[in-house]
Amino acid sequence: MRNKYIEAFEAGQISEKNVPQFRAGDTLRVAVKIIEGDKQRVQNFEGVCIARRGTGTGETFMVRKIGANSVGVERIFPIYSDSIDEIVVLRRGVVRRAKLFYLRDRRGKAAKIRELRK
Repeated sequence: MRNKYIEAFEAGQISEKNVPQFRAGDTLRVAVKIIEGDKQRVQNFEGVCIARRGTGTGETFMVRKIGANSVGVERIFPIYSDSIDEIVVLRRGVVRRAKLFYLRDRRGKAAKIRELRK
């Protein structure tokens, strides 16, 4: 049971942000605002969403990409963070579980996720 004032505050925070529907297995492009000194720029982080957790303003999602020299890079983003400029769903994936941590042990084609066809 949460405090009704906290719930009302969180509802206001959530309503301001436009977040697309996505789930584990989807390929996302997350545009992150980066501040360097007095300059600000947007850097994209593109990869597969391997997990979502939490509720309300504390909800987070984890994105995994393969970086330079085939090194896996994972980042956890709060969905309603001010540092996230936008989230774009590039592909919908067909997976049968909510957490895709098994992808950490896979390389190449074994780490491929089938695309949802409509």
